[in-house]
Amino acid sequence: VAPPTVVASVTAPAIRLNLPQTYAGPVAIEIRWEDGASESAQILTEDLKPVATAKLRGQSFRRFEVTIPFPGKLGYHEMRVTAGTSNSRVRLILCPNKAFSPSRLTEGGRAGGVFVSLYGLRSRRNWGCGDFTDLKRFAEWVAGDLNASFIGLNPLHALANRQPYNTSPYLPLCSFFKNLIYLDIEAIEDFRNSASAKRAVSHPDFQACIEKLREAEFVEYEKVQRVKLRVLRALFRQFLNEYRSGSARANEFKQYMNSEGDLLDRFAIFCALDENLHRANPDVWLFRDWPAAYHDPESPETREFARVHWRSVLFYKYVQWQIEIQLADAQAYARSLGMPIGLYHDLALATDRFGADLWSHPRFYIDGCRVGAPPDDFSPAGQDWSFPPPSALEHYKDGYRLFSESIRQNVRHGGALRIDHVMRFFHLFWIPDALEAKDGIYVRDRHEDLIRILALESVRNEVIIVGEDLGTVADEIRETLAKFGILSYRLFYFERWGDGTFKLPQDYPKNALASISTHDLPTLAGFWLNRDIEARRAAGIFKTEAEFEEQVADRMREKQRILDVLFRAGGLLPDHHPRNAADIPELNGELHNAIVGFLARTPSALMLVAEEDLMKQMDQQNLPGTTEQYPNWRHKTRFTVEELREQTLPREFTRMYRGWLERTNRQPA
Repeated sequence: VAPPTVVASVTAPAIRLNLPQTYAGPVAIEIRWEDGASESAQILTEDLKPVATAKLRGQSFRRFEVTIPFPGKLGYHEMRVTAGTSNSRVRLILCPNKAFSPSRLTEGGRAGGVFVSLYGLRSRRNWGCGDFTDLKRFAEWVAGDLNASFIGLNPLHALANRQPYNTSPYLPLCSFFKNLIYLDIEAIEDFRNSASAKRAVSHPDFQACIEKLREAEFVEYEKVQRVKLRVLRALFRQFLNEYRSGSARANEFKQYMNSEGDLLDRFAIFCALDENLHRANPDVWLFRDWPAAYHDPESPETREFARVHWRSVLFYKYVQWQIEIQLADAQAYARSLGMPIGLYHDLALATDRFGADLWSHPRFYIDGCRVGAPPDDFSPAGQDWSFPPPSALEHYKDGYRLFSESIRQNVRHGGALRIDHVMRFFHLFWIPDALEAKDGIYVRDRHEDLIRILALESVRNEVIIVGEDLGTVADEIRETLAKFGILSYRLFYFERWGDGTFKLPQDYPKNALASISTHDLPTLAGFWLNRDIEARRAAGIFKTEAEFEEQVADRMREKQRILDVLFRAGGLLPDHHPRNAADIPELNGELHNAIVGFLARTPSALMLVAEEDLMKQMDQQNLPGTTEQYPNWRHKTRFTVEELREQTLPREFTRMYRGWLERTNRQPA
């Protein structure tokens, strides 16, 4: 009678009814709204005009498009549609027509921010990688010294934290929950209340261990996780006594677990199984190598494991609870400092095919295919990203519950969300397992349903949405995103005309976030010194020396084009500055200032500069096409968070960036 899921505008909600040609009776509609209220009505088919007809197994049917006879309410509702003896249960999702946009941006204002890879934040007190307390100290510098509006972050998704293959924040173990390495262990209430934990951490051997991790050139994921888990387990054992006593904190924990429901339960069981089976057999690394009975999260054996090992399952829920507390505190603190947006989060496209998401929710992924990209000038053989595509049909039949959660979990405790590869909502490039990447094909998704739900979660959580739309993007995709108020994502390196010349600031769109680079591209300083090209040669990516030399020659042409557009823009470089890129051996202060100023002068609503570009660091976070050949996702910041707030070192980049934010009206009102 009706589809299993209807996603519609709250201002004009309608539903399609499919009725036998011979049926002439009334259609009853009952709605139970999200808030618990109910309404019902009857629709007379004799008053309706069919919009389509069809035959199925010898029987004729008519389709009607019916406006729901009640004022719409935003949210997720349940509806029953009855026609004679036939009935359908429908998940009705009513959405706003646009994503959230704060009044300042709606009225033509602009904002500026700084991006930082949280794992790379250095401080004098962390345990070898950036944590949520470091983020608060970094926010003090961004809000106080720069007077900027937000901090961009890498995806914080849970990872296996195994080097070098399982450290990419864009290939998570789980896209719903977070990485425990970001916890500040000493800020956990159970640590503050534990004399024994404080003694253990203050022991010279323990201090020497974390000092070594702190001073390491790169983030040591496995060692950081190991040392944090060691103390977390001790804190959890202490908390168990409080949990059994039914204290106020125990009730808060129970409320958190109830609110997360089955999503958290399956993730925690996966983590407990992974830990237990790997401990029993160190050669078992992937869930597909587990005993077959444990491949199913609902099998009797899995349920029995969870019952017997309830403490281990509860421990992983406790860890996520602590992350929730500290991340919420970081966002609240950033807002209290005067940043109107606060934290800008990132939702990864992929999920590890051997991770918790695939184990927990297998029917929502297509088996026998992987996602990639078609051949182009950069990848003549196509790209194979080696993760499975989502099943659009299963998400639709289930009322998009899992998709809604993926957005909700990642907009929480932030003021903006970047959607990695936003074209996923429209189509993905599928590669059947038996074929090569070049032989794949685009498969469409129900994009309007997905974007409407994205807008719903955006409005409910008051979060700006940015869609990463880099590469070849059809005009209709960008038009649809703009229609729903989703900001485009524009990079200085890529914004060019057909002849390769760079666009001027005024050519950038208003409804966009403008930035210089991304984690996969060279930093400004590295670009000027060919650092990325040298890194690719060192990694053995070039087959011949001629390829390397060709890239160096191309880079010189690119640098000249950048120099040309900076002079064409006017007022960015002094007249005495060299006009020939060959005469500029490295990124000098005037050139650095001009590129940042160029970006600030665009009309784009948001501007984001990575701390690597701001502080003239040489190395990018990720070198595509490499694993062990390059320290991907491990680079640390040039300065500690304490140094940023101190005035003992020169801070030309601080004065420069703040000056541009002031001159281009990108500071908080």
